[in-house]
Amino acid sequence: MFQGFSPKANEFLWGIRLNNDRGWFEAHKQEYLDLVAAPLRELGDEVTRAFGELFPKWGLNLHVSRIYRDARRLHGRGPYKDHMWFVLRRPGESWTVRPAFYFEVAPESYAMGMGCYDAPPAMMARLRAHIDQDPKPLEKLARRLNRQDRFRLEGQEYKRPKGDPGPLLYPWYNRKGLALSWEQNWGGALYTPALVQEVVEGFQFLAPYYELLDRLAAEEQI
Repeated sequence: MFQGFSPKANEFLWGIRLNNDRGWFEAHKQEYLDLVAAPLRELGDEVTRAFGELFPKWGLNLHVSRIYRDARRLHGRGPYKDHMWFVLRRPGESWTVRPAFYFEVAPESYAMGMGCYDAPPAMMARLRAHIDQDPKPLEKLARRLNRQDRFRLEGQEYKRPKGDPGPLLYPWYNRKGLALSWEQNWGGALYTPALVQEVVEGFQFLAPYYELLDRLAAEEQI
């Protein structure tokens, strides 16, 4: 059962960032297993179970990150990640091209959200087409997002705007990918079992936006 992360988990994440080599990691591997990997898996299991009971129709699966970076894609970085995460996604789907929920711990902060970070261009074209044809459904979601101060809209913007549907939907219309994210400094619920409910409630808020992106991803190309 998830009991919260320890402040020592934060110390480990800073340590692996500043000492990203095999010798340091092997000397502190048990700390990683006990302080980061185990509670992250416990949190992911409990969130998946609770969220799945609320939205069983999606059948989302849990995927927990590994600390080892792909040796083929180091690009001058050390062999270990200094941030760890889990995602809830449809079975067999890549979380970069289909929407997914995520939770992440990093040295500076922890975060949660939902999005499609590497959305296919055709998917974003479908979003723009939906806005052009009937903007009201997304206007409702955009206003809902703007009424709260927790999650914010993210995603790389086009250098040349694709159009201007008005100030409310402009940020949604002119991005290469979409994500809604929330980030918080270490502390508070992160150290307690209450984090499970905090993440589940955050994912509940994001559910209508997931449904929108999931539907767009599933549609045939226009």
